[in-house]
Amino acid sequence: MLRALLLPFLCLLGPASAGKLLVIPMEGSHWLSMREVLAELNKRGHEIVVLAPDNKMLIDSSDVYELKTYPVPIKKEEMEALVRSFGSRCFSEEPFLIRFWNILKDSRKSGNMFESTCRALLYNEEVMKYIQDSKFDAIFTDPFNPCGQIIAVHFSIPSIFFMRGVPCNIDIQAAQGPDPPSYVPRMFSLLTDRMTFSQRVKNFLIFLSESFSCSVAFSPFEELASEFLHREVTVLDLLRQGSVWLLRVEFVMDYPRPLMPNIIPIGGVHCAHKKLTQVGLV
Repeated sequence: MLRALLLPFLCLLGPASAGKLLVIPMEGSHWLSMREVLAELNKRGHEIVVLAPDNKMLIDSSDVYELKTYPVPIKKEEMEALVRSFGSRCFSEEPFLIRFWNILKDSRKSGNMFESTCRALLYNEEVMKYIQDSKFDAIFTDPFNPCGQIIAVHFSIPSIFFMRGVPCNIDIQAAQGPDPPSYVPRMFSLLTDRMTFSQRVKNFLIFLSESFSCSVAFSPFEELASEFLHREVTVLDLLRQGSVWLLRVEFVMDYPRPLMPNIIPIGGVHCAHKKLTQVGLV
C-alpha cells in the first residue's frame, strides 16, 4: 500500500532525481501514521526535513529525516492534556447534544492553542528564512492543522495532504466533491451511509450546524492567515490549493462516497505497527 501512495510524491518531487520534502506534521496518532510514509520516502532517496514545535509529544529524532524545532508559548503538559481530553470526547457515550457541545468547547480550545503555535512559527524569521532558502519541492502536511498550508501558499510550494478527516467535512468542501447530507454521514454522528428517515433528519441537522462549528474551530487560523498573507482568506481558500489529498481510509471499512481525482484513498496506514501475540479461539 505504501508503494501505491508514493506515486503522487514521485510526480511532485521529480522523476529523475530525489526531491526535497518539508514536513509540517500534526501530533498524536496523525504523526505515527505519517512517520511510516517518511521511512519509505527515505528509502527512495528523498531528503526530508520535519519541522515541529518544541512542545512535541511523539515526534522524535530519526535517521530517516532531519528534525528542526521552533519555540512555542504552549507547554507540553497543556498539549498532552488537550489531546487526552479530545480523544475521550470522541468515544464518549453521552447523549449526542452533550457530546457535540463538549467537542465544540474542545475545538475552540484546540483552535486557539494551535493558532498560538502556528503564529510562533510564521513569525519566526530564522525558520521562515530557512524555508525560503532551502527551495523545497513540496510540503507534506495534515490539513487538520492548516498552518502547513499557510506556509505552502506563502512560498508557493505544492502541498500534499495526509489525513483521516477534517471536522465538519471541510476537506470535502475544499476539494469541491459531492457531499449530500442525506447520504454521507457527518463526523461524530456515529451514523453509517445506511440511515433511517429519522437518522437522515438528524444527519441533516448536524450538517446545518457545521458552518458554526467550523467557524469556532478555524476562525483563529483564518484571522492569522489573512494577517500573514496580507489578504482576506478562509480555510476553504487555503485547502483548495492543495495539490494531492492522501486520504487515510480503508474503502471496504468506510462508507462509499464520490471522490475528486486528486483525493486518493490509501487505507491501511493509521498508527504504529505493533506485534500481536497469537491467541487461540475456543
